[in-house]
Order: sequence, then C-alpha cells, then structure tokens
Amino acid sequence: MAVSPITSHVLDAARGTPAQGVPISISYAPTSEIASSGQNSVIGRGVTNSDGRCPLLLDSEYVLKPGVYTVHFDTKTYFALHGEKSFYPFVDVTFEIDQAAPHYHIPLNLAPFSYTTYRGS
Repeated sequence: MAVSPITSHVLDAARGTPAQGVPISISYAPTSEIASSGQNSVIGRGVTNSDGRCPLLLDSEYVLKPGVYTVHFDTKTYFALHGEKSFYPFVDVTFEIDQAAPHYHIPLNLAPFSYTTYRGS
C-alpha cells in the first residue's frame, strides 16, 4: 500500500489509546520567513483512523520539496467528541527540511493539558 510522504500517529496519553477522529491538515511554505508570516499553502487534509493514524495525509505521489511544513492537529474537535475541553485548541508542529527524504513521520502524544511530539521513523 502506498503511503503519504508525511504521516502522523496521534495517541491519547490520558486514555492510553489511539486518538481516532483528530482532524489534521498540512501546509507548506518555501521559507521560514513566509511560513512565519502565515502565507502557508494547505497541501493536505485528513482525519485520524481507529489506530490514530492518518496514512493518506498527502497523496503517495506527492514530491516533498525543501521548505517549511506545518502539521496542524485540531485537538479541540477531538476532545469535544469525548465531551471534554482542551487547554490547547490546536497543536501546530512546524519543521523544516532542506533535503527531501522519502518519508517523515510526525507523532503526537496528546492529553487535555499536555502534548509532546518528536520526529518518528
């Protein structure tokens, strides 16, 4: 099965389960200056599945370019599905690549008052 060149996996640390139903979007800007000015272009969208993954965030044929990417997690929507409020209504994970690799994995460990992320494999 073909996979998006950028994937994510969201885990609900408070429940100890995958976070199904988190809307995710990804945007691109060619430079950090453009990204910080808010002139990013949304290049993909998806929602996490029952395993907390979003394997088709981008088309598998999408060619990554050097630049700044932001993965936007709509955590408010996710916690509202569970009747909870979240201190963080969204989480943006912004990273820069200078040479495109075949795949980048951006995990998010999530709780109502906390989150962590790292570059996965």
